[in-house]
Amino acid sequence: MDTLEDVEIVNRAGPLSLQDHLNTFAEMTMVLATKIVIAVIVLWISLWILKRFINFIDAAMTKRKVEITLQKFLLNIINLALKAIAIIIFASMLGVETASLIALLGAAGLAVGLALQGSLANFAGGIIILFFRPFKAGDVIEAQGYIGRVDEIQIFNTILITLDNRKVFIPNGLLSNGCLINSFSFKTRRIDMKFGVSYSDSIPHVKQVIERVLSADERILKEPKPDIFVAEHGSDSIILFVRPWSKTEHYWDVYFAIHEQLKLAFDEEGITIPFPQRDVHLYPVEKATQ
Repeated sequence: MDTLEDVEIVNRAGPLSLQDHLNTFAEMTMVLATKIVIAVIVLWISLWILKRFINFIDAAMTKRKVEITLQKFLLNIINLALKAIAIIIFASMLGVETASLIALLGAAGLAVGLALQGSLANFAGGIIILFFRPFKAGDVIEAQGYIGRVDEIQIFNTILITLDNRKVFIPNGLLSNGCLINSFSFKTRRIDMKFGVSYSDSIPHVKQVIERVLSADERILKEPKPDIFVAEHGSDSIILFVRPWSKTEHYWDVYFAIHEQLKLAFDEEGITIPFPQRDVHLYPVEKATQ
């Protein structure tokens, strides 16, 4: 079979007949068909290897217990990037000029990036949150003026369900660059409470009543032991700090229950919970002499 170079030499030697044109067309068709077949085979093999590679990465991430949202996102990014490389190789094998195509895609990506700066900041924030995991779905966090349970961590936003059952969307850029409190970082929490009693009440008796109420609640941990101490001599009462420990999920239940149970116990024991009061003294004023 003659090559394209041979056909070009014949063309320079003189005018070609119809048969020569047909032969040239057939040879060019065969060359192009061969390139297409080889390129398709290479593309098919590349996609097959790509699929196996993605499955391997997926299994490795699952074994290491990577956050499911981050896992899906990274797999999609890797899949798209490798498929784009495979398509570029396919186009290159067909003789398509890929340098200009890559430059065009790069310029388009730059333009899109400049137009979506805010979204890209949230996108980067989502990656940081999913990678470093300052919190996870199900945790209760306080951030950007909201307190709620993390319902879902998306790429651009984090969804909170507040205590009064409202759904709040917070951009990940703010969460990754701002301060937040994760109430579920540890399995146990200390419950800080304070109570005021009258100056006329016996402090040892008050402490004894408080200890009895705390020990009766099974949700309060035995270790560490609750702290009960006088913290302040207030203007109208003695202030005691009460600090028991409980499991994190029982925090609010214990907090509200202890306030109610101590009020009832104080009433039964005759312990006074004073309220602010003022003594007003009136003095007669003699009229000024004329």
